[in-house]
Amino acid sequence: MTERMQDFTIEEKKTLLRIARASIEEKLKSGRNLDLDLGSLPPRLREPGASFVTLEIHGSLRGCIGSVEAYRPLAEDVRDNAIKAAFNDPRFPPLTIGELGKVEIEVSVLTKPVPLLYRDVDDLMQQIQPGIDGLILEYGYFRGLFLPQVWEQLPGKEEFLSHLSLKAGLPPDAYRYPGVTIKRFRVVAFKESEVFGE
Repeated sequence: MTERMQDFTIEEKKTLLRIARASIEEKLKSGRNLDLDLGSLPPRLREPGASFVTLEIHGSLRGCIGSVEAYRPLAEDVRDNAIKAAFNDPRFPPLTIGELGKVEIEVSVLTKPVPLLYRDVDDLMQQIQPGIDGLILEYGYFRGLFLPQVWEQLPGKEEFLSHLSLKAGLPPDAYRYPGVTIKRFRVVAFKESEVFGE
């Protein structure tokens, strides 16, 4: 990866996590999107950024939605993805007010995805770095994405790629198909329990 991502300050992390939680609370209570005063935010949070917001309850996934490309201010991206993770993840029913206090929020900020250039599957396996690389698999209209955190559940490279193929709606060996594009990205990820020390 040529692009390196400088880590966020503790205050920037706190601000993004607060935006994510406040956005979900506002939507639950009023049905409206949280108003953001971009001018009051640190410059880095006003710049275009791509993020994923992950919700967990007692360590189990409760929602995860995000953006692959940076096309709007990072703070807005986190706000909108927090709302979508809470209420629009098709794998889960909408979050309830009773669940809000149990939810832990994680924000992942993505680098720009870069296509991996490889000769064959062995070369691909050599290039992938477990625990560091997030991967996107694309084949025609099919696409699947795994954040680097997924390596914790799927530590083997073949296992990871097989599940990624399935997530894209393809057979588990689709990563071996000619014409498949695999892109790599990295993230800076931070959870409420780590940042606020709860």
